[in-house]
Amino acid sequence: MRVMKWSMIALAVAAGTSQMAVASSQDEAKGFVEDSSLNLKTRAMYMNRDYRNGDGNVPDPSKSSGYKNGYREDSGASLLGVFESGFTQGTVGVGVDVIAMGSVRFDGGSGRRGNGLFANDSEGNPEKSQGKAGAAVKFRVSDTVLKYGDQFVASPVFATDDSRLMPEMTRGTLITSKEFSGLELSAGRFTSMSAQTGMGHDSILGKDPYALTSANIAGATYAFTDNFTGTIAASDVEDYFKKQYINLNLTTPLSDNQSLNFDLNAYRTKDQGKALLQQQDNKIWSLAAAYSLEGHKFTLAYQRSSGDTGYYYGVDGGGTVFLANSIQISDFNGAEEKSWQGRYDLNMASYGVPGLSFMTRYVKGDNINTATGEGKEHEWNLESKYVLQDGPAKDLSLRVRYAVYRATSNYSVDNNDLRLIIEYPLSIL
Repeated sequence: MRVMKWSMIALAVAAGTSQMAVASSQDEAKGFVEDSSLNLKTRAMYMNRDYRNGDGNVPDPSKSSGYKNGYREDSGASLLGVFESGFTQGTVGVGVDVIAMGSVRFDGGSGRRGNGLFANDSEGNPEKSQGKAGAAVKFRVSDTVLKYGDQFVASPVFATDDSRLMPEMTRGTLITSKEFSGLELSAGRFTSMSAQTGMGHDSILGKDPYALTSANIAGATYAFTDNFTGTIAASDVEDYFKKQYINLNLTTPLSDNQSLNFDLNAYRTKDQGKALLQQQDNKIWSLAAAYSLEGHKFTLAYQRSSGDTGYYYGVDGGGTVFLANSIQISDFNGAEEKSWQGRYDLNMASYGVPGLSFMTRYVKGDNINTATGEGKEHEWNLESKYVLQDGPAKDLSLRVRYAVYRATSNYSVDNNDLRLIIEYPLSIL
């Protein structure tokens, strides 16, 4: 499920519209302290999932589903703090970043666990509180930055997820270069990944051998024009798979308040080495077309998966699924799956209510290759969000997300998903 993703398109367009800089970023460095920032984000979240059949937490052989019930419900709050220093002055700038986060449980016991907000203790009950921290050192020469240590990453082939209370965090080295106007290059190597509920560095898929061994990534984003960008990326996850990605994004203005946007995303995944997650052989692509008119946006999308397996991600981060039909519950990424989406977005600022927005979408998938024949699935999402525009609680957001998911019994289980999310970002420095 894609929830957090890198805004590569906006980044590349911003780079493409700027002229070749006379002075580099490092030439304009103000200093370690002078350019530092400290940002806090508080998040409260309530989540329940009502599995209509075939899933649950407490086994009960007398039930047709095999479980006592299929209801999962919990809630809690988290605090994320990120300190980013400036760079020291000189040819080589030096700085540090520090990340600290923690969460506390409000409600949710062992009979209702399983939504991914908290890990379980030794007795199988959700933890009452959790926390973790990390740090990284960074160096900058001209417009190139090298960072080593704990960090969040947002590459289409390696992306940490932030869909619950605390985000995933990875440890490794990332180099990002913006030496040429309109072009961003990146490369990195990562050797561990902590899950959203895992406090250890190698907790992404549980204990060995199912943990991240090492991942090498590389990518490039280029703005051909102000409205047309392209991205390529590749990863090599040791003993799991190799993955390649491409994106093309074109926006065509029709008038001052109208535009068309076309967005193409594609992946190729093939297992390698020990193939710890067994065979991986998949090609998947999506094409979305969106028409925007003032505060309205209408989107149609088609997605196609082919190969012996479906598209896999997870050991390379829970956000590594930059596809149009990756939505609240399903990614519509099964083996040989075909899926279609219709979506409508409304920004109420056009009607005098800035900060209020609505979204609804429907995705239907079929032709899924399973051991017992064709599988099918469909999902409907409804979402509303309001962000306070001024006052002492400016930028406080309230968000409601609701999803209804249904599938054939040979592919998945039916599910109703409700999430209430409150966030408050605060800039200290």
